[in-house]
Amino acid sequence: MRFGGFEMRSRGVSPVVKRPAWIVPFERNSRFTGRQVQLTEVEEKLFSGGSTRTAIVGLGGVGKTQLALELAYQVRDKYRNCAVIWIPATNTESLHQAYLDVARQLGIAGCEDIQADVKRLVKDHLSKESAGQWLLVFDNADDINMWTGQVGSKLGSDRLINYLPSSKHGCILFTSRDRKTAVKLAQQNIIQLTEMGEDVALQLLQKCLIDPGLVNDKSNTKTLLQELTYLPLAIVQAAAYINENGIAFADYLSLLTDQEEEVIKLLSEEFEDHGMYRNVKNPVATTWLISFQQIRHRDPLVADYLSFMCCIDPKDIPQSLLPPGPSRKKEIDAIGTLDAYSFISKRPADQALDLHRLVHLATRNWLRKEQLLAQWTESVVERLEDVFPDDDHNNRSIWRTYLPHARCVLESSLGDRDRQSRLSLSWRYAICLYADGQWNEAEAAYIEGLEIEKKELGADHPDTLISMANLASTYRNQGRWEKAEKLELQVMETRKTKLGADHPDTLSSIANLASTFRKQGRWEEAEKLQLEVMETSKTKLGADHPHTLSSMANLAATYRSQGRWEEAEKLELQVMKTSKTKLGADHPDTLSSIANLASTYRKQGRWKEAEKLELQVMETRKTKLGADHPDTLSSIASFASTYRNQGRWEEAEKLQLEVMETSKTKLGADHPDTLSSIANLASTFRQQGRWEEAEKLQLEVMETSKTKLGADHPNTLSSIANLASTYSEQGRWDEAEKLKLQVMETSKTKLGADHPDTLTSIANLALTFSNQGRWEEAEKLELQVMETSKTKLGAEHPDTLTSMSNLAWTYRNQGRWEEAEKLQLQVIETSKTKLGADHPSTLTSINNLAFTWKSQGRVDDAINLMEECVTLRTQMIGINHPNTSASQTILLEWQTERLRVSDIVDDVPNIV
Repeated sequence: MRFGGFEMRSRGVSPVVKRPAWIVPFERNSRFTGRQVQLTEVEEKLFSGGSTRTAIVGLGGVGKTQLALELAYQVRDKYRNCAVIWIPATNTESLHQAYLDVARQLGIAGCEDIQADVKRLVKDHLSKESAGQWLLVFDNADDINMWTGQVGSKLGSDRLINYLPSSKHGCILFTSRDRKTAVKLAQQNIIQLTEMGEDVALQLLQKCLIDPGLVNDKSNTKTLLQELTYLPLAIVQAAAYINENGIAFADYLSLLTDQEEEVIKLLSEEFEDHGMYRNVKNPVATTWLISFQQIRHRDPLVADYLSFMCCIDPKDIPQSLLPPGPSRKKEIDAIGTLDAYSFISKRPADQALDLHRLVHLATRNWLRKEQLLAQWTESVVERLEDVFPDDDHNNRSIWRTYLPHARCVLESSLGDRDRQSRLSLSWRYAICLYADGQWNEAEAAYIEGLEIEKKELGADHPDTLISMANLASTYRNQGRWEKAEKLELQVMETRKTKLGADHPDTLSSIANLASTFRKQGRWEEAEKLQLEVMETSKTKLGADHPHTLSSMANLAATYRSQGRWEEAEKLELQVMKTSKTKLGADHPDTLSSIANLASTYRKQGRWKEAEKLELQVMETRKTKLGADHPDTLSSIASFASTYRNQGRWEEAEKLQLEVMETSKTKLGADHPDTLSSIANLASTFRQQGRWEEAEKLQLEVMETSKTKLGADHPNTLSSIANLASTYSEQGRWDEAEKLKLQVMETSKTKLGADHPDTLTSIANLALTFSNQGRWEEAEKLELQVMETSKTKLGAEHPDTLTSMSNLAWTYRNQGRWEEAEKLQLQVIETSKTKLGADHPSTLTSINNLAFTWKSQGRVDDAINLMEECVTLRTQMIGINHPNTSASQTILLEWQTERLRVSDIVDDVPNIV
């Protein structure tokens, strides 16, 4: 039976014939595992008559030789008349010796003549019809120069590729680590061999172990195979070490996760294996060193790229990070060579590369031995310093691809001789981490840079002070206000001494300290400093200088926090008008000033005015900065909040979904701004009574905040409080109470007992007690909040008025109507004076008093007051707003009830 030019065994009795040549140096590998797909593919290519040359290509240690060996044995078993000849092609000498051995075994005349060109004799012999059927295997055909270059000038020194026999009855199989060499030898007939799959790797490991039962430790088995990258040679080597030393997988894993030098020693352990060439003990590390030496001699740029890449993170290496070569073609060729040796894999969509993890390790070891690792690490630092961008939003995608690689070299103790480059890289690395909301990582980077600057430049050098200010800003974002304050005080005092009290940098440090005070709710201290900065800036820089305008905006923000909205509005209007004149209507600072004014309008319940301004800011930012810029997303979020305050939930939800999705894509799912956007959407869901959806989002925000920011970060506490509110809305009082207690206790410890956020957390817990009918506990907490608010915030602060309203409601629920009425009247009068007669909070207080009067039996007064509330709410927030609808419903109920009572009275018969 013929198959592609070869005869297969047929059943029945055959005459005794001489067996064809079998020249293979190895026994069959009894541990050969898997690779059936590749075996079939190789056989089809070679024996279907479609091609006479095929190459198996793959990383050193991936099993190319073993695949070829198994194929050789299968050919011997399957094809009766086929000779199988194996030639090791590691170098010219071994190949020449193999040709001589083949010539002798084939009985080729003249091969013993020292003047004979033995390779040509073998070629001519196999190319003849009389040679019959044959398979020729060239193992380790890696050196392209050996095959395509002239070997010498004497007889037999022609290019080796010219010594390949050709016959319609014969075919040639190459194994090679280098795809470029393989393509030269076999053209397109290439079979790429990759690492094993997990299941097949597990089978191989079992076959290699003295105690196969070790694989019953499934967790460590899985981890071990992952660490060995499912590479057959690494698995066989690990099994040999485990067998020799009688250790468990956990012990071997502990060695693999040891210091880099120790891991290399482990991977360099020699071991015996019957499938290797005589006197060759190739452990994993040595296997790749051979390839590396070949590469170095062929193309220095390839070696440079490999050396460069082994000093950075081996995953997702941007090609733009690699040093420029002499030409673009040289760069492409160099990357192609690394890919051809399977040292790297390409990510075409990202223009990025992955370096094999064990190759990364082995190359580092070679550089260390050659005392080149520090030199190459310094080259990487210099290159990164040259290409690493600043923290402009448009560079975000670039810096994110570079961050892991900068981290890798900055965490290394090597390459620190060029302190200036390292310091510059560390600076940009830190500010980009900061911009990405990775504050813990930014903190570590700032601290490292700061230590270097203190040693190199001195503690009072301007650059050192800038780093201290940046570190303080990071602490502030982490909610670590005491540490921020301490640094900012130090920076401020040093600048006052070194630069003078009115120097712009000094004023900036004072402003930073004021910002920390404001975060802590220390508004009077913040205000004092901000007034100082503003007045000095006006005198020193001018009333329309950007720094002066910024100082005015900061003071306005403090006024807003204090509920001093008229003063805030006055300053913000001034900043906005000056910015428009000085900077232009679409300048980023001008847009910020408009957004700030809109925020004050929102606080005042002037939602239409806020909406108009926010729409302007949003549209301009989309045009100027782009739809996905963080400032644009912030303006969309503000616009959505205004919609939500008006009860326009569908419109709010649409915008919030847009912000959330864009934030996830641009900033990342765990960025603080993304978490805020998710929390905002959850709040909208909660107000619509979509509690399951709200809860799901709030749980996500809470868990991510705990991981990303820490369990006691203000943002995390806020996320817990939001989830607790959703539980309360569903009547899940016990769960709500547990969370609110947690928030309250942590806030007291972290922020202080009189911090505004702490007071809010106490008020929230009191509300839960009130909902449970635990009036005395609620009253006790509400009294505490009210008294502290009066002292801390002032008797007229909006939060103080809210605390009074809450206490009044608790009194009303207990039937203590006179006490409730007294407080509510006080709240109404103060709200009218402070916030305005038509402010939403004022209208809420009127609504609440109407309920108290109704409970006292003062029905007419209650109805009249509720009618006033409905009228004002209709005018101010619209007839469709939920609050307006609720008031209308209550008013209608009361009016109906009064009519019913009146009808009953009219029907009573007169008694004479």
